[in-house]
Amino acid sequence: MADLSTIANIAEIFGALTIIGGVVFAVIQIREFRVQRRQRAAVELMRSFHDPDLVLAISLIRQLPDGVSAKDLRSKGAEYERAAIMISTTYESIALLLFRKMISFNIVCELTGGLAVVMWRKLAVWADTVREEQRQPSWAEWFQWLAVILAREAEHKEVRPAKERFANWRPRD
Repeated sequence: MADLSTIANIAEIFGALTIIGGVVFAVIQIREFRVQRRQRAAVELMRSFHDPDLVLAISLIRQLPDGVSAKDLRSKGAEYERAAIMISTTYESIALLLFRKMISFNIVCELTGGLAVVMWRKLAVWADTVREEQRQPSWAEWFQWLAVILAREAEHKEVRPAKERFANWRPRD
């Protein structure tokens, strides 16, 4: 029969293994939670581009010339400035989620990379005017940041449409 000291040592080893197992399980659960959070954020990002108000806003702004002035944008009517604000705040949110690593850069690039750059090209002068008018240098700062990094990334990649890049893709499920 084992003495009390041996039983205590076995219990201590068992306790240590239980704690280690719990830590490993917790680490695995945290990683899984992060993956799920990023997947949910990606789905919500995709849904946001189906919002009829955002679709209308993009439709209005894409008709404007690059670097449209605030005066010219406003002369088109209040709906154009509302559209510019909606686009700006949408891309502000996307950029911050990207920066905080809540959505992946690849998802942002694939879903809206080119569109974000185009929208910023059109709205940059207007945004600068709003910054001055409101004395708020942070207005649309994340939108600008996103457009700059997406444009920079596009310069360093071979930019081809998905239909060409993934022409040989096959489902594997």
